[in-house]
Amino acid sequence: MDIGKRALVGLAIALSIGAGPISIAPTVAWAAPAKPAQSERWVASWATAQMIPAAKDALPAADVADGTLRQTLRLSTGGGKIRIKLSNAFGTEPLKLAGVHVALAAAPGSARIDPASDRALTFSVRPETTIPAGAEYLSDPIDFPAAPLANLAITIRFDGAPPAQQTSHPGSRTTSWFASGDQLTAAELTNAKSLDRWFVIAAVDVQRPAGASLVTFGDSITDGYGVTTNGNNRWPDILAARLQADPRTKGVGVLNAGIGGNRLLLDGLGPNALARFDRDVINQAGVKYVILLEGVNDLGTLTRDQPATPEAHAALVARMIASYDQMIRRARERGIKVYGATVMPFGGSGYYHPDAANEQDRQAINAWIRTPGRFDAVIDFDKLTADPANPSKLSPAFDSGDGLHPSLAGYKAMADAVPLALFAH
Repeated sequence: MDIGKRALVGLAIALSIGAGPISIAPTVAWAAPAKPAQSERWVASWATAQMIPAAKDALPAADVADGTLRQTLRLSTGGGKIRIKLSNAFGTEPLKLAGVHVALAAAPGSARIDPASDRALTFSVRPETTIPAGAEYLSDPIDFPAAPLANLAITIRFDGAPPAQQTSHPGSRTTSWFASGDQLTAAELTNAKSLDRWFVIAAVDVQRPAGASLVTFGDSITDGYGVTTNGNNRWPDILAARLQADPRTKGVGVLNAGIGGNRLLLDGLGPNALARFDRDVINQAGVKYVILLEGVNDLGTLTRDQPATPEAHAALVARMIASYDQMIRRARERGIKVYGATVMPFGGSGYYHPDAANEQDRQAINAWIRTPGRFDAVIDFDKLTADPANPSKLSPAFDSGDGLHPSLAGYKAMADAVPLALFAH
């Protein structure tokens, strides 16, 4: 008999001496979900990076108190079971949910679902849950055949109002819907209002025979600035479709951990890259690969308001390289392959109005990224998107018009340039 069993027996004897019969009944019958079979594993199929929304981007608390929120997303790889990760990472008080359902969405960004596919989620076998401040919760797994690239709807009913400080991804480029009352199972929300934001939802994992997840980690270029709302045409979306079309890589889930305006070194829109790296990359289910494309906002911000000294430029480059190095080390310690993407040209940006010193900084960063041994592979988005006649600027064929963000053609070119062989093992 092991120590734990002997202790329980001893406790029962001690309680029963001179006290008559004792009956101890559990108040909750719960068992931990069975572990997947050896041939099955959890792989993240979708995720988004969390942050505190600005007041203009927040979910209207008065409209959703005891109300319903329906949000859609597109999976990458598929599987036979799913589980949902909900986040109160930036909340300063508990997040109380009366219920959560998942179903197939009628279309991306739609308030309608396929009612036959609707399933209730549970948390430790209970339909309601309270997520502590700063925490994330996984739902219990459910049988839910999820096809690759399927559009999912996650419907949440709040118990009271959401926390005053919300957890969100403002750059969803996808429409969400909210309405009063309990409409968890409604085929279509009635009297609903919309906004293009995600709230509370952080990841969807699928259970499949084999596979791994890839995190695309970066700023607005990865988040999808300028893409079509509900179009799923960010470069990670297009890459996900390519991976699903190749039998060698169908098991690879693609997760978008981009945040518009994000920086390596300082908080801005969202936490700095290193501060969020563990949550957004290392802690994802089945993660095996990460593509790092970040740094243009650090380079541009240095001189956006006024020129900087040569010493400040040199210090920025050194600190950016140190940040890359920290992320590479953290990932490799977990067996994650790290692919470095070169920082793309932004010489035509009217927002940052960079000068020759900024371009020298960018070239120095890219030279470090390209140096063999730094990353497991290099994806040269700089070479791909640069104007041959003026390499400090985006090619007119790929420029959205602001000199900083790619056009839809640029995003497609980026996705098409990623070698699938990097994920075929």
